[in-house]
Parts: sequence; structure tokens; C-alpha cells
Amino acid sequence: MFRLLSLAFILLFSYSANASKLLILGDSLSAGYQMPIEKAWPSLLPDVLLAKGQNVDVINGSISGDTTGNGIARLPQLLSQHQPNYVLIELGANDGLRGFPPNLIQNNLETLISMVRDADAKPLLMQIRVLPNYGKRYTEAFAELYPKTAAKTQVPLLPFFLEGVIIKPEWMMQDGLHPQPEAQPWIAEFVAKELLNHL
Repeated sequence: MFRLLSLAFILLFSYSANASKLLILGDSLSAGYQMPIEKAWPSLLPDVLLAKGQNVDVINGSISGDTTGNGIARLPQLLSQHQPNYVLIELGANDGLRGFPPNLIQNNLETLISMVRDADAKPLLMQIRVLPNYGKRYTEAFAELYPKTAAKTQVPLLPFFLEGVIIKPEWMMQDGLHPQPEAQPWIAEFVAKELLNHL
């Protein structure tokens, strides 16, 4: 019996040791805004990926309110501490809400991507869109900076998960910006499906 338990532990440890590490560098959309962190989609992601045959340790390095500039300031410590294999960059929404120039946001995203590569990790970029409050010109320029950045830096661009959530009003908080806890399992499935192409 002891031998069987020891073997099971060794197998479990080996499986865990072989897991890839994914760092999510995001803002409130990934940080579990106004909900327990265990209900946020990054917390659900490992089990969803495991069910799809991918053993991935997910580190949620997201903080509500963060901009791309905040990400640049925080990323070195996160990379040093966790040494991820992959980094999913989910930033820019707060830059857009503050009306930051698209070229500044693009430059910051390019800096983040370079930092990830310098740490021997693979960067992944998520498309972000903002509400049309700032007018059509800014909204379109903001949306276009993500495919431009992805093409220029040759990184995968994942679609924006909020586009599949916002069409269901019952999944959105009253602020119209953040998904409810009920939407988190769907987001985890959506992101897992997109990640499978790149892990």
C-alpha cells in the first residue's frame, strides 16, 4: 500500500513538474473584479486546459486599473519570480479609457513583448477594444493597434473574450465594463480554446 501511494505521488509530482507555466498580465478583466479570485477565469483555466489535455500552471499577475505602463513596471519581478514559459498580455483597456494615444499604447505593448522574449518566454497578445465613448476615430485606431503590434512583433493575437460576453446583458455588471462571476466559466473555455493553438 505504501509503495502504491509513493508511486502515485511520484507520478503526480512528475506530471506537475512537467507543467508549462502561463503568466497572465492583465487588468480588472482578468483580476476577478468584485468577486472572489477563485471565481475569476484565470483560476478556472488550469482545470479547463487539463480537460483538453494540456497541463498548465496559471499565474494570475493581473491588477485592476493597470495600464500598459503599469505592466512594464511590474513585469520584471513577475518574470523573475515565476519564470513562465508563456505570458498572455491582456492590457490596454485602462489606457483606452484614459484616452492615451494609440502610438504610446503600441510602444508599451512592444516593450512588454520584448521583455517577455528577453526572459526566454513566449509572448501572447490579447485584442482589446474600448467603448465608442471617444468617437469612431479613436475607437478604430485603438482596435487596430493590436493587430499592428502582433504583425510587427510576430506574436499570436488572441480575440477579445469580452465580445462574447457583452452580448449577454445578464453576464455583465451594471457598469457595462466588467463580466459577472456567471460569465467566468465561459471565458475560461473561450481562452483555453484559443490558447490550445499556441501552447
